[in-house]
Amino acid sequence: MDFGVSFLSNNVMLPILDFFYGIVPSYGLAIVALTLVIRFALYPLSAGSIRSMRRMKVTQPVMQKRVKEVQERYKSDPAKQQEEMSALYKEFGNPLAGCLPVVLQMPILFALFATLRGSPFSDVPYTVNFQIAPQAQVEQVAPQAFITSPQNIYVADGIHSKISAIAPSGTQLTVGEKTKIEFQTADGKPFSELQTEYPDSHLTPRFKATTGAERIKINDDGTIEALQPGDATIQAFVPGLAADKGFLFIDQLGRVGAVDPDGTFHWDIISMVVFFGLSLYVSQLISGQGSTGNPQQDTINKITPVLFSGMFLFFPLPAGVLMYMVLANIFQTGQTFILSREPLPENLQKLVDAEAAATAKTSGGSAKSDGDDSLPFEPGRKKKA
Repeated sequence: MDFGVSFLSNNVMLPILDFFYGIVPSYGLAIVALTLVIRFALYPLSAGSIRSMRRMKVTQPVMQKRVKEVQERYKSDPAKQQEEMSALYKEFGNPLAGCLPVVLQMPILFALFATLRGSPFSDVPYTVNFQIAPQAQVEQVAPQAFITSPQNIYVADGIHSKISAIAPSGTQLTVGEKTKIEFQTADGKPFSELQTEYPDSHLTPRFKATTGAERIKINDDGTIEALQPGDATIQAFVPGLAADKGFLFIDQLGRVGAVDPDGTFHWDIISMVVFFGLSLYVSQLISGQGSTGNPQQDTINKITPVLFSGMFLFFPLPAGVLMYMVLANIFQTGQTFILSREPLPENLQKLVDAEAAATAKTSGGSAKSDGDDSLPFEPGRKKKA
């Protein structure tokens, strides 16, 4: 389902990217600036989600107990049970309330993600499916041109255009027939004119058969010759302008994968994956998710950063996208730390005090502290006089 991702990418993300690139001609710095702008814009939504999670962390033990009591007490009276549950959620907050800010952020984050995975940071693919028939089945039908959906392509720094791939004679071929995959702008301007206009951009497309490679022959200029009957799929790639450009310790913003087929390791990508995992772990510690009192859940929380980080080794992303994710995680960790220092609402603070008192009583009263009875997820909280 399209959440308006293309609209947001083309009308919000790219103009911001172009603006910052116009100030400092560095695509790496443009990614940093774009990330910060988006994260600051989403700060209120993220803060709402973090506060809700923090409240649920405090109230969860008591709330679960109260929910069970209500369900047991009014199990024969659904209407009364629903009324009591509503009152309970009003007192403690709805557990699903923290999901709404996350859902509201998703279209913007998807658009940002799509922007960093497209031009100018990555090669842009176009897919064309050909159906090849034997010569004996030639039909006298006028060829109908095939054209793909347009995609936004940077043809020079700060200059981009909507480009489509086109097969002028269509995708229905017979053995021995030739055709050519070409490119054009939304207003019909040949892509070759843009290549001539911006020779330093090196926009020469490359072509690859993803299925049915034995049925077709592909030349470097996009000429296709049908060899055998059957289906064949060709992907045409328009180079990303900044794919080979570096930033700080990153060699290439468009590089995908930590290891090349020849076994070469790219330590810039590996280091970003590791740092991403570390930032997840630190964020868990700050938010109090690392210690739940449930050994099984604690184990899951500990291995989650490892699983998430390892995922990017098996399902690689462009280096520019990884850089964004690391920056966003650092921002999120800082935001979580700031919000964790906020005082709790009075009713929730009473729950914290009661929990601390119960813990001290269970341990025989030896857990008294000098004016500080904060829980692990309430660092630095001072006891009220």
